[in-house]
Amino acid sequence: MYLLTKSILAAMLGFISAVILGFILIPILKKLHLGQRISSYVGERHIAKEGTPTFGGLIFIIPTLLVTFVLLLTHKMELTEDLKIVLFVFITHALIGFTDDFLSHKKGKNEGLTTLQKLFMQLFIALVVFYLYIKNGGQTSLVVSTLGINIEMKWLYGIFILFILVGSSNAVNLTDGLDGLAGGLSAVSFVAFSLISLMVGYTDMGIFSLILTGALVGFLFYNAYPAKIFMGDTGSLSLGAVMGIIAILTHREITLLIVAFVFVIETLSVILQVIWVKCFNRRLFLMTPIHHHFEKLGMAEVDIVRMFWLVGLILAMAGIIFGVWL
Repeated sequence: MYLLTKSILAAMLGFISAVILGFILIPILKKLHLGQRISSYVGERHIAKEGTPTFGGLIFIIPTLLVTFVLLLTHKMELTEDLKIVLFVFITHALIGFTDDFLSHKKGKNEGLTTLQKLFMQLFIALVVFYLYIKNGGQTSLVVSTLGINIEMKWLYGIFILFILVGSSNAVNLTDGLDGLAGGLSAVSFVAFSLISLMVGYTDMGIFSLILTGALVGFLFYNAYPAKIFMGDTGSLSLGAVMGIIAILTHREITLLIVAFVFVIETLSVILQVIWVKCFNRRLFLMTPIHHHFEKLGMAEVDIVRMFWLVGLILAMAGIIFGVWL
């Protein structure tokens, strides 16, 4: 009962603080003219969104960190070594995203950090994470007892961590193209990981995920269609990376593939489109990421988002079953 009360409290505090911060922050961002630059590539529907405030990731990042620290100070949450790693990944990827958003605004176009610059920063973070992970006695084998998998990776596990952090952070970043899409899917994913974490004994991961879930729902109050603010790379890179590191620390890497499969599909659609154009000189999809393909087919933005949310919810439920009985 105490754990349930803590869990509800964590989610509620995350939600309330995000709603309050959004109410304060959005007018400030508008006054500073920190609006999103929209690429003409995405079509006329989205050009109308030019100037909508970005840096919206701060609306769920700051409350998540604030509530986490409050719960730590009041001893309702334990500062474990795993939680330190999660906070490190969350903050550092938020800083990368913030830098990217700031440079995009400064240049006056939708181009901030280069891909190489982002990759270098993410590589450095992954190396630090791997060092901390090994120092804390983390296992370097990929284990899925249900499937009879037990692969000892040793130092290759460091590369595996890099692959998951880079892959998950960029997958959420690619998905962040429609109002409420990435935020809603992320909220569903973190609910799944919070339940899995709590049920298999990773209380710190579970409580943190619930705080972030509550903050994301608060962010969606402003980001759902029609969006009053966008999360930007500040939010998308940090969300994806922290999702990946929680999967690693709870040893639910395969579960991540199930829970976040919509993000995977979005990423694969981009990769397949590039391969198809190079090999066959024609497009496989009308436009990528794949949510834009459905837009080109004439579907309304809100209908696409609802469809993706529903698929994400079904996958999250399947992931919970797989993750708990792993």
